[in-house]
Amino acid sequence: MNMMTPWHLDGWEFAALAFAALLVGFSKTAVSGANTVSLAVFAAVLPAKASTGVLLPILIAGDLLAVLTYRRHAHWPTLWRLFPAVAAGVVVGTLFLVWADDGTVRSSIGAILLLMTGVTVWRRRTADAGEEPDGAATRAGRAKARSYGVLGGFTTMVANAGGPVMSLYLLSAGFRKLGFLGTSAFFFLIVNTSKLPFSAGLGLIDADSLLLDAALVLFVVPGAFLGKWAVNRIDQRLFERLVIAATVVGGVQLLLP
Repeated sequence: MNMMTPWHLDGWEFAALAFAALLVGFSKTAVSGANTVSLAVFAAVLPAKASTGVLLPILIAGDLLAVLTYRRHAHWPTLWRLFPAVAAGVVVGTLFLVWADDGTVRSSIGAILLLMTGVTVWRRRTADAGEEPDGAATRAGRAKARSYGVLGGFTTMVANAGGPVMSLYLLSAGFRKLGFLGTSAFFFLIVNTSKLPFSAGLGLIDADSLLLDAALVLFVVPGAFLGKWAVNRIDQRLFERLVIAATVVGGVQLLLP
């Protein structure tokens, strides 16, 4: 892969990537889904496909920090219910990457994120009007977990954009703030780590991309501390609105040429 190294980037390009890395840390410990903005920044500075290989180790660094912060709040029954569908989505996403070009990758993910946001907002308004949400043990609840799981695996493999999809699922399942963050932290640490051999096999991770990661990962740590400070000052309703807003922004950015 013809990948840029830190000294092949100009000052503004590196600054943009550094800010995106800081935002990854913030999103992992505060507003999950905000890293769709990071995804868009990486795809703007680097080739779209190659950017996913650079971003993946940075996301894993953020996942490790989030697990250390919220490890006591994970809900493992939800995780075990999602993993089989996610694995299927990762395989489909790998095959899609073999076939698709950069433009197809960007527009497909953006369209999926906006569609899922619309569905989630509609479902939440329906629930507010008196309809009970789908329980995890019901047929509708299991179907919802499978559909979100496949989409989450697909989007996380194709463009590291699984965060918004899983955020929407956890919100629709009624998770409160800390349970949301703890469950998503373990989910993405496991899923992103499992993606490493797939990404390396596709040539998206190599010595040059890892060198750039080494320079950028330093910015993830202050972002994570900033997120931990901020999350205690964000109430539940604002937290949910920020997650949905970040998903919409990320989806629109991916659709833009």
